[in-house]
Amino acid sequence: MLSKKMLDEMNIQIQEELYSAYLYLSMVAHFEAANLPGFAHWMRLQAEEEREHAMKFFDQIIDRGGKVTLLAIDKPAADFGTPLSVFEQTLAHEQHVTARIHKLYDIAVADKDYASQVFLNWFVSEQVEEEKNASGILETLKLIGEKSNAIYQLDHQLGKRE
Repeated sequence: MLSKKMLDEMNIQIQEELYSAYLYLSMVAHFEAANLPGFAHWMRLQAEEEREHAMKFFDQIIDRGGKVTLLAIDKPAADFGTPLSVFEQTLAHEQHVTARIHKLYDIAVADKDYASQVFLNWFVSEQVEEEKNASGILETLKLIGEKSNAIYQLDHQLGKRE
């Protein structure tokens, strides 16, 4: 059984993960409008991952006898600027999600909720990967600057993400 605090925070985490999916879908639209289909493809897959993360929390709450409470999802921005700006925002967002996962883990430790600790271990590792991926693309964008040929080459490379 989940503590009330853990249940409340997991329900908030569902909202956070769904907002992440919504944010990345908005970035898909931004990149499509900028004729950068590879960047859009990368973000589309990212959005789907975030939806899957939300469902993991959804199922965990149910499996542990809790009640899922869906919270309102804020409207994301529609314009994000340059690809560099988008990935600065993406990295900052992933760092925010990492902090949320750490908060959940701290609650699990305080509650001596070993099942939640095991469940959250996957997310701790996943956030390392999420930040690494966003940071790697961000650093590449910093290196290439506004060179259009390099942006289009990176766009082509990101379009190959599976």
